[in-house]
Amino acid sequence: MTTTTMAGAAAAPAAAKPWYKILYVQVLIAIVLGAIVGSFWPSVATNDWIKALGDGFIKLIKMVIAPIIFCTVVSGIAHIQDAKKVGRIGVKALVYFEIVSTFALVIGLIIGNVVKPGAGFGSAAANAQAVANYAKQAEGQKSVDFILHIIPDTVVGAFAQGEILQVLLFSVLFGFAIMGLGERGHTIRSFIDDAAHAVFGVISIVMRAAPLGAFGAMAFTIGKFGTGAILNLIGLIATFYLTAALFVLVVLGIIARLAGFSIFKFLAYIKDELLIVLGTSSSESALPSLMEKLERLGCSKSVVGLVVPTGYSFNLDGTNIYMTLATLFIAQALGFDLTFGQQLTILVVAMLTSKGASGITGAGFITLAATLAVVDPRLVPGMAIVLGIDKFMSECRALTNLCGNGVACVIVAWWEGELDRDKLNARLSRQIDPTDMETAITTD
Repeated sequence: MTTTTMAGAAAAPAAAKPWYKILYVQVLIAIVLGAIVGSFWPSVATNDWIKALGDGFIKLIKMVIAPIIFCTVVSGIAHIQDAKKVGRIGVKALVYFEIVSTFALVIGLIIGNVVKPGAGFGSAAANAQAVANYAKQAEGQKSVDFILHIIPDTVVGAFAQGEILQVLLFSVLFGFAIMGLGERGHTIRSFIDDAAHAVFGVISIVMRAAPLGAFGAMAFTIGKFGTGAILNLIGLIATFYLTAALFVLVVLGIIARLAGFSIFKFLAYIKDELLIVLGTSSSESALPSLMEKLERLGCSKSVVGLVVPTGYSFNLDGTNIYMTLATLFIAQALGFDLTFGQQLTILVVAMLTSKGASGITGAGFITLAATLAVVDPRLVPGMAIVLGIDKFMSECRALTNLCGNGVACVIVAWWEGELDRDKLNARLSRQIDPTDMETAITTD
């Protein structure tokens, strides 16, 4: 893996890679170049071929997400001999997800009420066509029954349509089925393990295109929406980023400290994944390497295989913060004074609608439409106000989601007694023999 090679190279100067060959450096350069092209040559930046670079990279990632989740969840469950153990891990993970997600929602509401980023905004930003389009989306989202939605019509359909929750359901059932086969299931377990390695290999190849994807996405966004549109809503953007930082550093920081590790060291450990997410606006783009790093950090394979994929549907802290802040911003911009009861409704509705936002770029915007429609249908036209800057906030949503799921996996592993404390301390302190890095991949 690239991250492993980089880590080993950093500790061994003789074999160090040139800086321009390091993936996250390439992504950073691509983001800067994309911003420059979008600012000075918008007609070039909005060309269909430039847009296709970003969209194409995201599609490459989405192409293998369902197989990755299937292989990792099935493998994680199938390797556990005690069925009750899976139940414990699942229950603990869900309890943790709901508690921390509630914190994220409450923090978003508190900051939104105190800062009031939408106060005095005015209604000139409304766009009739965008209002009509997203009102229809919100209505459709509201009508979906969540419980029935997670049950696929067919297994093949769930994979073909990329419905992550449906793939998760089938994966859990299939994992239990293999586990119930006992020794007879050894052959298929080995096959799924090998298939997982092959799919991870595909991802490692795809990630070589990350700089192109980051360049295309950034150039098109700046070229299409322009810097003026960003400046008009800079208050909301700044408030969201500061709130997300507060959540990661304070809330997740306290949780990490209770488990005996530093949030700052953890963020440094996953910096490569954070930079990839920054360029693609999708937390799922870093899922494979994040899972590999968490295993090397000392979390058991069964915990990583169950908690991380589930977290991508049930533990979206960044999306939760975004929905509460954006809902309050829109209400303030349109002159609505939400009651305490309506704000409590935001908590409940956002907790449900966010479960389908599996980290793909733009998913948070659609779930915001569903939340607005339930809280007060008159707020739906305000979707047009944040339409131009949603792309710029999706990066922060994805980054926060990634941090939250990484910490969640470590906490659940610690809670379950399946966290190797020596590995954790060594990895976070970088006290590792670089020659052990390649071995760790093949033996963990």
